[in-house]
Amino acid sequence: LILSAIAIFGAQAIARPLRRLANAAELFGRGEAVPRLPESGPDDIRQTAEAFNRMQERLQRFVEDRTRMLAAISHDLRTPLTSLRLRAEFVQDHDLQEKMLKTIEEIQTMTEAALAFAREDAAVEETRTVDLSALVGSLCDDLADLGQNVTVSDGPKVLYRCRPDSLRRAIRNLVENAIRYGEQAKVSLVRRTDSLDIMVEDAGPGIPPGEMEQVFAPFFRLEQSRNRETGGVGLGLSIARAIARHHGGDIVLENRSNGLRAIIRLPLIDMAKQLAPAPVPETTPPTGLQSLPV
Repeated sequence: LILSAIAIFGAQAIARPLRRLANAAELFGRGEAVPRLPESGPDDIRQTAEAFNRMQERLQRFVEDRTRMLAAISHDLRTPLTSLRLRAEFVQDHDLQEKMLKTIEEIQTMTEAALAFAREDAAVEETRTVDLSALVGSLCDDLADLGQNVTVSDGPKVLYRCRPDSLRRAIRNLVENAIRYGEQAKVSLVRRTDSLDIMVEDAGPGIPPGEMEQVFAPFFRLEQSRNRETGGVGLGLSIARAIARHHGGDIVLENRSNGLRAIIRLPLIDMAKQLAPAPVPETTPPTGLQSLPV
């Protein structure tokens, strides 16, 4: 029994850092800020913690470097674009001048949108628990007050740990897409066994099955024109999917008989358990053999 007790205490000493690592990996995969893991314990555990810390630092540096690079590109492009715009003002042919200015404006808009996309990707928003039903409802009410054809299904209070500003932007992108291409947006929140689904349904023509994945590519648009009044620059779904994936979820598109259904699927996990510190076993030695675990 004494050997069994020693083995149990030893196993718990190994399990604690492993459980800490699993929780940190889950939180990091959802885009949360994770403090460095303690680099202690047996060699294998310590080396694993060191590798996780290095991986986290490298990923953060990669995102920061990419954001700085895109910011530099955007800044450097402003000068030649301004020069082109000034030269276009001296073109005598009005139709040609209008086409040139529209092209320059399109390039500038796409550049600024790409930079905003990168900044969104690099932004660190505090993760907190919010009422997801209230968040969805308030967003839809705001859009309805602006005259948009949006309806939301009432549902029970659903507490969820997320980055609310980012998630609100993702939902808004889907709702605005539904209104733009499907004339209306019906929003609902459905709790499933292992996920929370935020569903946005429209009454539009849907998306060809072969292009279901392509629509998530940055700057991809189904319509041929690039008129920003009708379709933006093609980053809405890219940004929405990036936000959903940063929460450990994804976006699913489904054609219906009378429209398209876009679903933000968020994982249901026990965040209280994830955030709670690992239980510490009793350190007081047992007073008798009867108190030992069996």
